[in-house]
Amino acid sequence: MLQTQTNIISNFSTEALPPIYFYIAQEHWPKNFSPDNTDPQWIDRHWQLFNPGIFACTLQTYVRLKADGFPCQLTGSMPTEGIVVAYHKSVFWTKWKPDSKVMLVCIVADRSRRHPWAHFHVVLNPQELLSQDGYSIHNSYYIPHWAPQPGLIPRDSTRGDRFENVTFFGREQNLAPELKHPSWAEQLQALGLRWQIAGEESWNDYSTVDAVVAVRSFDNQDHTVRPALKLYNAWHAGVPAILGRESAFQAERRNELDYLEATSPTQLLAMLQQLRDDVELRRAMVDNGRLRARETQHYILLNTWRCFLMGTVVPAYKRWREAPSFVQQSFQIKGRFTDSLERVTRRMPKLKFIQASTKVLTKV
Repeated sequence: MLQTQTNIISNFSTEALPPIYFYIAQEHWPKNFSPDNTDPQWIDRHWQLFNPGIFACTLQTYVRLKADGFPCQLTGSMPTEGIVVAYHKSVFWTKWKPDSKVMLVCIVADRSRRHPWAHFHVVLNPQELLSQDGYSIHNSYYIPHWAPQPGLIPRDSTRGDRFENVTFFGREQNLAPELKHPSWAEQLQALGLRWQIAGEESWNDYSTVDAVVAVRSFDNQDHTVRPALKLYNAWHAGVPAILGRESAFQAERRNELDYLEATSPTQLLAMLQQLRDDVELRRAMVDNGRLRARETQHYILLNTWRCFLMGTVVPAYKRWREAPSFVQQSFQIKGRFTDSLERVTRRMPKLKFIQASTKVLTKV
């Protein structure tokens, strides 16, 4: 696979490449950041900037590719020519309109909505490659989220076989309601375990963590727009994980040691008790996670991004520029129609509410 990617990249090395930009509006740039700052260690030093979102997806990709010698630029204003890679919200915020000289690559994260004028979408969950009816969504490409989370501090090896601290990493709003109730912490305390919800200031610190729990809900939602980052972090941190039924996790699962899947609070409690009592299971999960973590090392994701941009997007851009004007106009018209349709669809619930309220007021 890597050889194939290398061949694709070398094929274009002697040809004139179109400019490749990573776009983040200037006002959203980190304070004192310069596009010339392409030291990957800067990402780890400023890890709090790279919680899932615009910087984790766009800025991190730019810095790592640029440091690896990839020909790209960071821009604070929307270019008028070339290939533009941008976080989906960044483009929506700018109210950008299509241009025959621009090819837009939109990174979709934590949001199912596609940009109507994007030529390509990069998704972080393979399930997003499929539409609701199970058919492939045109021009969507899956590239895993960068892992681990920048600045990650793995579990302290001196903890050995201790099993005391069970931690959720993330915003509390993304935790199942049952696990926010005081009774949950009390049940764990009865097992000799300490329940912790890590604050944002310590999302990178797994040094004292003995197990990770990440369950958004115990219903049948598969949370298609979410990446598998929590699983990747657990593998890299050397900590066994109990996770919910999310499609991103399930897509990564190859055996029972990758993680445990809980479908109810009762089952989750039983799994924690199992991990507490079975040292060999914990060791096996950690050893397995160490092997799986190799699959998301930076050099692998760098090659994936290089292959996608050079092997797919660059040739498509050249075809786009050479396409007849009616083809380009057709794409733009289709985008405008899609955008208008989505606007109406999003307004429908609000219109229905106003309509219902008007009827009530009329009766009064």
